[in-house]
Amino acid sequence: MGVLLLIISAITFLIFYALPSTDPAQLRAGRSGSPELIASIRHNLGLDKPIYVQYYRYVKGIVLHFDFGFSYQTDAPVRQQIVDRLPATISLTVGAVILWLTLAFPVGIVSAVKRRSLVDRAAMGGALLAISAPVYWLGLVALYLFSNDIGQFKIFDGAGTYVPISQNVGTWFSSLLLPWMVLAASFAAFYARLLRSSLTEVLHEDYIRTARAKGLSERTVILRHGVRAAILPLVTVLGLDIGILLGGAILTESVFNIPGIGRLAYDAIKASDYATIQGTVLFGAFFIIVANLIVDIAYAVVDPRVRY
Repeated sequence: MGVLLLIISAITFLIFYALPSTDPAQLRAGRSGSPELIASIRHNLGLDKPIYVQYYRYVKGIVLHFDFGFSYQTDAPVRQQIVDRLPATISLTVGAVILWLTLAFPVGIVSAVKRRSLVDRAAMGGALLAISAPVYWLGLVALYLFSNDIGQFKIFDGAGTYVPISQNVGTWFSSLLLPWMVLAASFAAFYARLLRSSLTEVLHEDYIRTARAKGLSERTVILRHGVRAAILPLVTVLGLDIGILLGGAILTESVFNIPGIGRLAYDAIKASDYATIQGTVLFGAFFIIVANLIVDIAYAVVDPRVRY
């Protein structure tokens, strides 16, 4: 993890400090930055010093102080902006993960057990449609059909209604229900297809035949022996997906106007706020690397054949 984070920090530093043809201080000051502000940024960031000194200060600030820099566009530390937006992203990610796993497991298991049946073909056909629908398109269609403000059926809260869980649990839940469904749709479809493929292969293994020959019930054979061995690919993908979403679900947060890290990155890109873009990139990389570590450890818990 340490080596990977160091490499990513070096690449990020080169991209945002060394490679731009424009003065990095000018980029951080924005399009309307005054000469005085540009000079102040250059001094504060040490851009007038050798490149290795700049990188040392950059890494030192991240490691010792969790300092991702200062945004001169919003006049606030990037770290504070990320911390303020993190609860909304966590809420969106956790709810969507619970929803798509709840849908994917029964659909995938039933499709694998009843392979090539009418149920299997209908489930996998629906999954293929869900995977093919882009999140931004599905989100806009969901808002048009079901949101309380512009929807035709007015069932769910619309965009821009997010309320933190600390203020009101009921309002928080209702404001995220439609985004959860939209974000979970394609993931649930993909996970169902992945579980079906993996479980179909596992159910033909010798130890499954042995378990059946010993007289175990079909439910026990499938759930205890089959599914447990078949979910390893899902664990791998789940860790990566959670890490990516915690780094910012840009499309979903932008469509539903949720003030999370993804929306922060989107606004920073529009405003050419390089300090904030750089901070969100590093933050997302951190979550992905940590998620990979958790996945590696989880293998030994999920699969009895894996031992450390």
